[in-house]
Amino acid sequence: MDEKTKFEIEFVIQSSPQLLFQYLATPSGLSEWFADNVNSRGERFTFIWDGAEEVARLLKRKTDEFVRFAWEYNEDDTYFEMRIIVDEITKDVSLFISDFAEEDELEEAKMLWHNQVADLKQVLGST
Repeated sequence: MDEKTKFEIEFVIQSSPQLLFQYLATPSGLSEWFADNVNSRGERFTFIWDGAEEVARLLKRKTDEFVRFAWEYNEDDTYFEMRIIVDEITKDVSLFISDFAEEDELEEAKMLWHNQVADLKQVLGST
């Protein structure tokens, strides 16, 4: 397996941190934009796309600040994290994504996040 590269993307989101967090950390919120359906049992989240299931563990979460998941099929220390950053001066809310991808899949992974977050913005009315 190739070494994975960490990448980070920032998106400005017109939403309160509290509302945004609900879409990042709850199965019902995640199924509005991230996957067709999401179920959870404790720390284990099952994401469903077009009938295919992928399972991730919730590694860390801090209410209204961030969630970090790791795909169960990954045998390395990679994860994906969605962090809410509020600018102290302007109070602008940003969604900061950290993820990992193999070098030849980096652009594709970034594009996927751009598409997913575009869906999130639409759900939030933040477009």
